[in-house]
Amino acid sequence: MAGSDHGHTPAAWTGVTISFIGFCVAGAFMVAANPLGFWAGIAVVLLGGVVGAGMKLAGLGQKPTPELDRAREEAARADHTPETAHAGAR
Repeated sequence: MAGSDHGHTPAAWTGVTISFIGFCVAGAFMVAANPLGFWAGIAVVLLGGVVGAGMKLAGLGQKPTPELDRAREEAARADHTPETAHAGAR
């Protein structure tokens, strides 16, 4: 995975940046004992996730690659092997 570009997209950077700003705002208002400001910061954190998801839907997220498709197929096969199917029944 070291060679992948996981997360290095405009959608990821924008969403994380907005969420980080909201985290800082919420932390500052928590220290200042201001509940309204704290919850406003939490709202900004959630807004970062919404903006990142919207940008991904707009095509600014990670593009599917053959390697990613292959990894998803392998993970799906590993989840449906007989050995793991009965692991939760114990």
